[in-house]
Order: sequence, then C-alpha cells, then structure tokens
Amino acid sequence: MPDRYLPIEEHGVIGDLRTTALVGTDGTVDWYCPARFDAPSLFASLLDADRGGSFRLSARTASRPKQLYLPDTNILLTRFLGRDAVGEVVDFMVPETSSTAAPRDLLVRRARAVRGRAEFTLDCSPAFDYGRARHEVHLVDGVGAVFTSPAGRFVLRVKPPVHLKVVERGRGGPGVVAELALEDGEQVDVVLEWRGEVHPLKDGEVDELFETTNDYWQRWSAKSRYRGRWREVVQRSALTLKLLVYHPTGALVAAPTTSLPEALGGSRNWDYRYSWLRDAAFTTYGLMRLGYLDEASAFMDWVQRRCEAADAERDVMIMYAVDGSEHIPEQVLDHLEGYRGSRPVRIGNNAVGQRQLDVYGELMDSVYLFNREVPISWDLWSTLSRRLDWLADNWDTPDEGVWEVRGPRQRFTYSALMTWVAYDRAVRLARSRGLPAPTERWRRLGAKAYRFVQEECWDPELGAYTMYPGSRTLDASLLVMPLVKFSGPTDPRFLSTLDRIGDTLVADSLVSRYAIDGHDGLDDDEGTFNLCSFWYVEALTRAGRLREARLTFEKMLTYANHLGLYAEEIGPAGEALGNFPQAFTHLALISAAVNLDRALGG
Repeated sequence: MPDRYLPIEEHGVIGDLRTTALVGTDGTVDWYCPARFDAPSLFASLLDADRGGSFRLSARTASRPKQLYLPDTNILLTRFLGRDAVGEVVDFMVPETSSTAAPRDLLVRRARAVRGRAEFTLDCSPAFDYGRARHEVHLVDGVGAVFTSPAGRFVLRVKPPVHLKVVERGRGGPGVVAELALEDGEQVDVVLEWRGEVHPLKDGEVDELFETTNDYWQRWSAKSRYRGRWREVVQRSALTLKLLVYHPTGALVAAPTTSLPEALGGSRNWDYRYSWLRDAAFTTYGLMRLGYLDEASAFMDWVQRRCEAADAERDVMIMYAVDGSEHIPEQVLDHLEGYRGSRPVRIGNNAVGQRQLDVYGELMDSVYLFNREVPISWDLWSTLSRRLDWLADNWDTPDEGVWEVRGPRQRFTYSALMTWVAYDRAVRLARSRGLPAPTERWRRLGAKAYRFVQEECWDPELGAYTMYPGSRTLDASLLVMPLVKFSGPTDPRFLSTLDRIGDTLVADSLVSRYAIDGHDGLDDDEGTFNLCSFWYVEALTRAGRLREARLTFEKMLTYANHLGLYAEEIGPAGEALGNFPQAFTHLALISAAVNLDRALGG
C-alpha cells in the first residue's frame, strides 16, 4: 500500500487565491478542489490511489525528477532528468485579483522537451465529488475533451492537438490518456478549465497566461520589506501564506487539504480547509511583519463581518467557511481508504461547535498590531467591544482550548493567558486612539486573568506553568508568554518553564505540543508540531539564548521539503505528517526568522 502513495513532502502547491492544487514530484496532480478550497475534490488520489482521481503529466524516460519554483513566484517547475533527454512540466494557476473581470478556474500545465527527445504520458482521470459522482467524457476535435457529471463539468484543452484515447477506469467514469513524443524544444500546452466553454486554445494564450501569473507573483514578492539572513525561506513562507488566502472574502484557510494523518494509520485526520480566527489572526500578523498590508486589511474586513453576525449566546465561532458560513458539519467518507490507509477521511469539522476562548486574545492582538499601521474603523471597534463584553461573562468557564481537545473541557492556562492579551490590547488601543471604552473594567478583567495564570496554573514542584490548574502536563503553547508580553523574556518562572519544556517536549529541534496521555480524548500518537518548534526558537531568542536559537532554527529548516514547504507535523522518520502546507507553521517561521535576525544584529 505505501508504494501507491507519494509521500506528503514530495509535493509542491500552486493556486489562484481561491483554491490550490498539489503537484507531486512524479508530475501528478493528486489533490485539487476546483473553484474553492472546500469544494468537493476533482482529483484526490492523495486520499485514495484507486478512487480519488488524478491528473498525470510526466516524462516516461526520466530517472530523476527535480522540482522547484520559478524565482519569487508560485509557478512550479518539475524537471525530469533522463540519461539521453530532459523534460519539464510547468504548472500554475492564474491568480484572481481585484481587477479580474471574470475569474476563470484554470489549471495550466506545459510539457516541454528541454534536451533530446522527451516522451511524456498524459493521463487525466477525474473523480468528481470525492469520487461519489459518475461522469462521462467526450472527445472534441481541435479542443481536447469535455468531462461532464451531475457534480460539474470541465474542459480539457490541448495544443497542439494530440491523439487522446478514452480509457475506462471503473471507479466513477473514464479518463483520457495520450503519449507525447517531443523533440528538443517542442512543447504541448494542457489547460483544464472548470465550467469552461468548449473552444480550442488560442495561439499564444498560454504564453499570455504565464506572463500574467509570473508578473503578479514577482510584483507581490517585491513588496516584502524583509532583507534578513533567511530571505529565501521567509519569502517562500510568505508566498505560501498568500496562496492560502481566499481572495473574494479575505478569509485565510489553515491548510488546503483534508485528512492527511498526524500519524500513519491513526484517526487524527481533520479537514483544515476553513478559516480559523486564531490561525488567520496570527497569519495576518506574519504578513504585516513583511509589509503586506492589503492582506491584513482584507482580513480585518472579514473579521468585522464575522463579529457583526455573532450570536448573542455563542458569540463568534472559532472557525468559518471561506464565505463566512458557520455550517460545516463533519462527515466521514467511508468509500475512501485514506492516505496510506489512514482512516477516517473527513470533510467538514465538528470543532466549529467548540468553545475556544483564546481566539479573543489572538484577534485583539492582530487588531492592535494592524492599528499601528492603519487606524481601524469605528464600526470595527464597536463590534469588537461587544465581543469583549461577551468574553467578560465567559472567560472563566472551561473550554476545549487551543489544541481543540475532544475530551473533557478544562480551564486551560493558554485560554486565560489570551484573555489577558485581549483586554491588555483593548485598553492599549482605546487609550492610544482615544476611543470610548470601559477601560477600567477591562483592566480589572485582564488583571483577574493574569492572576489566575500566576496563582492557579504555576506548579512550584514541577517548576513550570502547566496545561491547566491541577494538571502535571506541560504545554508548548505556553512558549508564547514572552511573545505576547505576558512575561518578560528572562522572567524566572518563564525561564524555568522553558527549561522544563526543553527537557520534556523537545528532541533536537523538534517540539511536541504536549505528552499524549489521553487527556485530549484521543489515544492515537502524533508527530512533533512544526508550529511549536518555531515558537521554541522565538522563546529562546527572546531569552537571549541566541546560539541555541539559531542552531534550532537552522536545523528546523532542514525539515522543510525540497521547496521549503511544511506540513503540520514531522513524523518519527523525519517525514511530513498532517495537512499540507500549513499556514500556522509558515507564519511562525516568519516571526521566528524576523526576531532572530534582529537579535543577531540584522
């Protein structure tokens, strides 16, 4: 079974600011949800090699593939190196922008013989609606093929025309295949357009699409104000975060995939194709650090709409669909075997109904930081004030916490810590702008949350802050204490906690979020959390342990894949685990790099 699945880390990602596609080093698109991140998949062989559907374009004579991005872009090049020939496949999607009159859902692939005679295989075998809907295919002379299904349709255009052959797959419908023999310098363009019209590719059309895409990404990259030691990895993280923005609304997804496992064969398989307030707030902060204010402004507009629609009883949700919907019920797709047999495969996410009180702190921190660049509006301030009123009545109740436990609710230390952040930032913001607010009441509430952490969550015997009062469990989320100014970077209690985490949860540069002991409602194991590793780097940096911080950071860079991308976790053999690529990891990398570079004299 394992040989049927390309490792998670053997992928690149392309996108158009509404959705993405994963492209393997073998030239296969094995994950693609057309038009929108959380739409039903068209290609999902990453989750079921037989039933998921795939789109392969690869050189048959190659012995060694190599994958890279064109500089400062999200245009992916897969090079196939053979003994007598070199072939390349260039993959990209055309970004949606505010000036786009009518966005087209295009996935563009160009095969080219760079040296010698390169032979390629084209195999487009979709599986509509996660493989649940059957489809038909019709060949069209001079165009290519049209695939139709009750779940949608797409046109596959090929130029110059090649001999396509229909093949039965027996898993929902047929595919089309072709063998391409290209001489030195020859190329074939293949364009998939979701809901497209049936017409051939025009002369020079793909060249124009390529130039438009290349210019967009290079202009966007040029806006970064980071010039530090690790520019290349920081910029790749920024480009990855930008790919995870849903342009029509400004929402940002946690990751563009679902159900990639946190342990092979385990059940920690979740759908991350939604916008968590926490992740989006942190990511906005990461992009602001680099000077990307347009994305931050779009997120603030999205936040304002979510806050205005908040329910008086539940208040804001912890996560939303990219269009702002709260309806994302969790379902299990029993017909899919999962990545390397890791079941269940889930779509939707029941965590939407959880209570996670820390989101108010992350939200207010991002608003506070944004206001330092662009003054927030009165409307946003008014609705945020109402959210803080709700928090005042509920901050001291148990919740599921930052790690979304599916076990008993607790009064998590991190939730109380972020309650203090929420009121601290609100008071600072009100005073700096002269905004009307019950600042004295907010100050008292923040002080209560602060004392709760210091008096109830500190274990003097352990010499560390624990996950919740009475617990003996260390929690890597508490590495953020100096990052959010709760404690000074050399505060004795924090330094002791940092040492205990280092002794217990850290192996080399890899950091576990907590010890797996069943408290989170799941017995499965999991990998180390890349987010926590970069939090650890930043905590070491702020504590002045710069040699250790730099070594840890640069070791973590070696765990990225060949393109500089990270999944959520690292497995026991150094493999990528969890959904891919993950926004939280890349934003933490940016923050760690910026602060470490500054501390080193950058």
